Amino acid sequence: MPASEVESSSLSSLLPPADSFARRHNGPSPAEQEHMLKTLGYDSLDALVDTAVPPAIRRDDSMSLPAPLSESAALAELAGIAAANQVYTSFIGQGYYGTHTPAVIQRTILENPGWYTAYTPYQAEISQGRLEALLNFQTLVTDLTGLEIAGASLLDEGTAAAEAMMMAHRLRRGKGSTFFVSEKCHPQTIDIVRTRAEPLGLEVIVGDHTSFSPDAGTVGVLVQYPDTSGDIVDFGAFFAAAHEVKAYTIIATDLLALTLLKPPGEFGADIAVGSAQRFGVPLGFGGPHAGFLATRDTFKRQMPGRLVGVSKDRHGNPALRLALGTREQHIRRDKATSNICTAQVLLAVMASMYAVYHGPDGLHKIARRTRLLTAMLAEALRSTGATVNEAPVFDTLTVGNVDAAAVHDTARLRRFNLRSIDDSTVGISLDETTTLQELAELLGCFDSQARLPEADALVEEVPYPHPFARTSSFLAHPVFNQYHTEHELLRYIKQLEAKDLSLCHSMISLGSCTMKLNAASEMFPVSWPEIGQLHPFAPADQTHGYQRIVEDLETWLADITGFAAVSLQPNAGSQGEYSGLLAIRAYHAARGDTHRNICLIPTSAHGTNPASAVMCGMQVVPVACDDQGNIDLADLQARIDEHADNLAALMITYPSTHGVFEASIRDICAAIHAAGGQVYMDGANMNAQVGLTSPGHIGADVCHLNLHKTFCIPHGGGGPGVGPIAVAAHLKPYLPGHPALKGPSDKDQVAGESKRVGAVSAAPYGSASILVISWMYIRMMGATGLTDATRIAILNANYMAKRLEAFFPVLYRGNQDLVAHECIIDLRAWKPHGLEVEDAAKRLMDYGFHAPTMSWPVAGTFMIEPTESESLAELDRFCDALIAIHGEMEAVVHGESDAANNPLVNAPHTAQAIAATEWTHPYSRELAAYPSDWTRQTKFWPAVGRVDNVYGDRNLVCSCVGMEAYAEEV
Repeated sequence: MPASEVESSSLSSLLPPADSFARRHNGPSPAEQEHMLKTLGYDSLDALVDTAVPPAIRRDDSMSLPAPLSESAALAELAGIAAANQVYTSFIGQGYYGTHTPAVIQRTILENPGWYTAYTPYQAEISQGRLEALLNFQTLVTDLTGLEIAGASLLDEGTAAAEAMMMAHRLRRGKGSTFFVSEKCHPQTIDIVRTRAEPLGLEVIVGDHTSFSPDAGTVGVLVQYPDTSGDIVDFGAFFAAAHEVKAYTIIATDLLALTLLKPPGEFGADIAVGSAQRFGVPLGFGGPHAGFLATRDTFKRQMPGRLVGVSKDRHGNPALRLALGTREQHIRRDKATSNICTAQVLLAVMASMYAVYHGPDGLHKIARRTRLLTAMLAEALRSTGATVNEAPVFDTLTVGNVDAAAVHDTARLRRFNLRSIDDSTVGISLDETTTLQELAELLGCFDSQARLPEADALVEEVPYPHPFARTSSFLAHPVFNQYHTEHELLRYIKQLEAKDLSLCHSMISLGSCTMKLNAASEMFPVSWPEIGQLHPFAPADQTHGYQRIVEDLETWLADITGFAAVSLQPNAGSQGEYSGLLAIRAYHAARGDTHRNICLIPTSAHGTNPASAVMCGMQVVPVACDDQGNIDLADLQARIDEHADNLAALMITYPSTHGVFEASIRDICAAIHAAGGQVYMDGANMNAQVGLTSPGHIGADVCHLNLHKTFCIPHGGGGPGVGPIAVAAHLKPYLPGHPALKGPSDKDQVAGESKRVGAVSAAPYGSASILVISWMYIRMMGATGLTDATRIAILNANYMAKRLEAFFPVLYRGNQDLVAHECIIDLRAWKPHGLEVEDAAKRLMDYGFHAPTMSWPVAGTFMIEPTESESLAELDRFCDALIAIHGEMEAVVHGESDAANNPLVNAPHTAQAIAATEWTHPYSRELAAYPSDWTRQTKFWPAVGRVDNVYGDRNLVCSCVGMEAYAEEV
């Protein structure tokens, strides 16, 4: 080639932007890929993928996505889109309020990968930091609600209320068929409760609680305190009447208001639910936010979601862990209390730190100020001739006898949003961000001549009259009373962060969890005001940017999945499962097939699958798997034949939960369709499909996606997540609706309103603010980048399987002994020698790694998913650790290591144990703490020794107060 051509070629290669993204996202370099392929015996990545993925399911087209942009270009394009959002000051309320996120919390938690890239804290020894923050959250909720136990967060207030209703239903053990909801609850909550009740056969009665008399058929009652109109009502007598007929009492409440108001636990509430959003978590157009549920200790085993409890480690030191329900769906399946796998940990951590930063006095002052501003406004509005609430209020006023249209018009000229109620009534909710200037301008929307009264002229500021005033103390634990300067809180946050292993430290190879890169450029937009500061019920003409983001994502995800339509409303994978099955149920009902209630589910399925099916009123029928991990086709056909007349759906994961591309998948779908059923595909393993195949192409009718897996939303230490559903054209009319739904997803709602199922999340677009993460990922990767990511994920998994197969049996393989994007290795051979898979999991912590998925879907195994984002060096480092652990296990087998006192059974080893004066082990301290070269260079120390799970469940303590008592005991 002439020198001029070489020069020209070299120059042209300089033209692409230096910040192109795919090469930063995908871990192995081309040279590393070549080495890995050579190890596997393949000449090219195409050859490997063509062998691993069945030809019958391969896409014959490419995805129609826009060409990829560089990181800077994608950020610039998204900034232009976000600029179409108009950030007005919203006084809409309805469960969502302005709040000041303390900068130290935003910077060191929300925007910190040390917090947002961690996984759900199932491995407690390397999760003590966020477990402590969640224990603080539980203490915050129990103290303010006056109840005895609270969970570690739920998805939002509306779904928490629905979970409380289901909890009451379980507690009644099938007795009763009605559930009362006060008409003064937030509209979105009422709609979600109705959605959840209908498949269970519960009749929801919505009305005035003063005219409703609970009877023996009443499962429970739900009220709001303060209610959606702002009124504060005494529910003591109503709750007493409900208890007389054994109905359970549920109250949706506001944590900030409870710093001033009598706690629900003191006037008869059995369960309290709500949102912690106004504790420092941005509005985010509806989410993500941490919901909460608190209840009485008697009912703790019926609680949904996760619960942090105090236990002890092997050295007798206090240690935290997930208690009672840990991974219960995998144990109890269709009998689980809930389908919720994880919830909103990152947001619960933020809310807890907000409470830690302000302390009880600071929270009390914020609440008093909010109430004072409300009282000042109410007084001034009365002077204009408007009517306001006669009952006591906290932050919300229902203003009547006004020209609502004129008020709204004037308010919008001042960039204010008020709540629309009717032609002569508007709603106003104030919050900690409200200023005196805004209050005066707000008053001017009603009467330009009106003036606010002087604050000191108001005599009814505090306390509330009997029986509303709070007299009990709250947040007395030291953690809420010693970190009130930024330095102190910063150091406390960093102390906790240092206890947790995240993707900042090493790969987290959890099978079926897809712990891939959460790129900084994807995360940047979450903090933009145009993304974070919009109220979910803001007028549509102020949310054009969000509408464009939603429309783009719906279009792209429909293309990726091969389906006709997408709903982004489900705010967790569990909610996506539920929504998809609801769509199937509604489809059958519309055709008159209401008898179709059988859901076939393989025995290897994720435990949330049967739990979701039961929530939808379906009967679960298990389908066996064969020795290769595939669905047993003969058993499947037998189940189809047995239930053909009543078959509703098959739930299936693809590739299978055993990490195999099942060649018969299209035949399986065809058999279900032939019997009149629908195919639901769990999208947990979508990371092995994108660009190569799709659920729609395979033959499914609906699937949910985990944007917190395949599409890069971080796991946040156990949430948030987003679980949109994609559906074929015939299921499109049955996507979730919402009482406030507006925008691109609602373009066909008028025509199909009667077909849509109800809301499944409190906000129209669920966890809207983090949709920008997936938008950025897809926009920067493009069709080729996304397909390459899938191909490399398959390469990485097969490379690891190859490296490990000489040491651990690889249980399930597909064509030519290849796996999909994950593999299962078997550790059961060492059980007769006193070694469990848990010992290897804990020993990995000494090597600086989080264990793979343990004992699921097969007991005694590890399921390993490396994702495409890990480099060859990191894959080798992890494999070397497992191979070294194999050597330690073999040393026990051959008597070279004490069977009862070895590095495995004593793992993990803490710095405190290593530095102790006494060392009673036959192996060296060096082997315990520094088993590899890399641990000498960078050491992650587990904060506690192995946690005693049994002790923790037998001596359940779930609040900060118990920690001191426990510490004294041990």
